[in-house]
Amino acid sequence: MRSGSLQIGELSRRAGCNIETIRYYERVGLLPHPARSTARYRLYEEADIGRLVFVRRARELGFTLKQVRALLALAAGHGRDACTEARELAAGNLAEVRAKIADLRALERVLSDAVRRCDAGEYAGCPVIATLSAGPARRPSAPGEHFARK
Repeated sequence: MRSGSLQIGELSRRAGCNIETIRYYERVGLLPHPARSTARYRLYEEADIGRLVFVRRARELGFTLKQVRALLALAAGHGRDACTEARELAAGNLAEVRAKIADLRALERVLSDAVRRCDAGEYAGCPVIATLSAGPARRPSAPGEHFARK
């Protein structure tokens, strides 16, 4: 069993991560289960700060939990092959980000047009409601569909 001296509140503060998020990352295996004090408090090690920062940053950059697990394994291995695999994961993520940006630009155009028509008084009814009633102008691409994160 690991031994540590940081309680969850201190880990949260030092890593800039919510306590419930830390517990969640433990449950899904992104953080190792910590040792417990005699009073059953979680006790973390200094290394857990770096791991948690890594996970949090990867999630902020849009990597899925599965991808974060793979990146953690690659980070532990280092080396040229690890860098190549990490690059492939990042390239895939970059493609998804670009698809989301394209979807957001399309959404911006539709909303901008609806607001412009409303401001110009072009319709007897409400252009925003008419736009919403018309249904989707196009189907979102699979990578950015509904901007879901797994």
